[in-house]
Amino acid sequence: MTADLTGPVVMTPHGAVRGRYERGVAVFRGIPYAAPPFGRRRFRPPEPPEPWDGVRDAGSFGSTAPKPPYTGAFAQYLADPVVAGDDCLNLNVWTPEPGQGARLPVLVWLHGGALTRGSSAVPVYDGRTFARDGVVCVSVNYRLGVEGYGLFPDAPCNPGLRDQLAALRWVHETITAFGGDPGNVTLCGQSAGAISVGALIAAPQAQGLIRRAVLQSGPPEVSERDKVRRMVRRMATRLRIPATAGAFADVDRDLLLRTQAEVGRLSSPVLGGPAFGIVVDGDLVPRDPLKALIDGQAARDIGLLMGWTRDEYRLWLVPGGLMERVDRLGPVALAGAMARCHVGHEVPRGYRSLHPEAGTAEIVGQMVTDHLLRIPLHRLADARPGSSYLYEFAWPSRLPGLGACHALELGFVFDTADVPESAKLAGEGAPQELCEAMHTAWVRFAATGDPGWQAWDATRPVRIFDDGVPHTAYGPRDADLAVWATAPTVPEPAPAADFRAPGAELASAVRRLRRSVGALRR
Repeated sequence: MTADLTGPVVMTPHGAVRGRYERGVAVFRGIPYAAPPFGRRRFRPPEPPEPWDGVRDAGSFGSTAPKPPYTGAFAQYLADPVVAGDDCLNLNVWTPEPGQGARLPVLVWLHGGALTRGSSAVPVYDGRTFARDGVVCVSVNYRLGVEGYGLFPDAPCNPGLRDQLAALRWVHETITAFGGDPGNVTLCGQSAGAISVGALIAAPQAQGLIRRAVLQSGPPEVSERDKVRRMVRRMATRLRIPATAGAFADVDRDLLLRTQAEVGRLSSPVLGGPAFGIVVDGDLVPRDPLKALIDGQAARDIGLLMGWTRDEYRLWLVPGGLMERVDRLGPVALAGAMARCHVGHEVPRGYRSLHPEAGTAEIVGQMVTDHLLRIPLHRLADARPGSSYLYEFAWPSRLPGLGACHALELGFVFDTADVPESAKLAGEGAPQELCEAMHTAWVRFAATGDPGWQAWDATRPVRIFDDGVPHTAYGPRDADLAVWATAPTVPEPAPAADFRAPGAELASAVRRLRRSVGALRR
């Protein structure tokens, strides 16, 4: 793209960049914060980019990390642009006032996508609305899949998370020049991005870089090392190579992505199975971040905004007709859910008593959602009363079957529900007043630490964003979670199985469930 010689110019630690003025804000896209992670740098921690002379054009989004496309069932709902090139460790900045003196609050966005898909170029994540409202917005690309989260004996763990830390350090060192305040940074992420946020706020190496954090539909967590290792080994078996970073680095990139997609076909939150994830590494992630945040002193001075959508599971089950298949599987699906959540029959019975008209898929989906998401976030809020704010996004999509599904709230947080990519998930006619309410809450939190409702305490306040005026609900919203309080936890078996089933009967049920769902997806 030809450089716009009238655009704003800002000096970064590695050279000057020229952005654009667009609808009243300055935009800088594709700024490198680290060197291309290929060649000798592949599977290694990020390194600083090579400095450049002159003024680098920052008018277009930078390269996206290598990733497989969404399958047809999901592609109809989720946008995932691809920008070719190796220089994928880049970020974007939207600011109302580039310059040293503004000292505006900063929001750093980490996209979701199961650590295998997504990028900062998704139009839903347009940071202009935050800049319009006085917040400098930064969105980050980072390594994905086996490139970012493969576990190898000859390479460091968690390079994708290390990319995010490098971007945070870049913000700390550079954002003043873009009008931001490095002492007032809110780290925000959704789904896998929220899981990354949880790991970073607990990471000793990130202390002092983050003042507040937003976790949307993702708790602080780590994956079992064996689970990630199995993903790599299965890829290696298909590729007929050793399960080492050196061997993987010699594989054609497109072949590697195809193999990753095939092996990870059943790695959904409901089905479990081998998948890429953040692991405890004794360094950046010295221990489980949820435990560090609950029972340790990690990030005690960081305010938290955390929440979920009412029907998270519907994005996992509706595409491709999985809701109907799970309903037909009936007891087999319930057995699989019990195995996934490590509980006995008491929990599904409790859900049935609370939701007597719900189908099996709804029960299974909500059980897994609560186990993976709502319970950990409640536990974290309980450990940090007075500095945590919880919300539930309950507005249902206009598209059939989706309800208030996973990722639906993103167009409302960014106030971009009018872009076509938001409509892919929300349908046409999303209420603008709800966009304004939710976006304003995020702006307020980034600026002041108070999103506009009561902080978490013994009354258990949860802000509800739905069809009407947002309102705060209290304890009774947690009725589903009360089911777990008296239910005995089933011991976890040996980690050799993909589903950690508590017995032969459940293990068999889980295998049948996965075969059935796998046949449908094929």
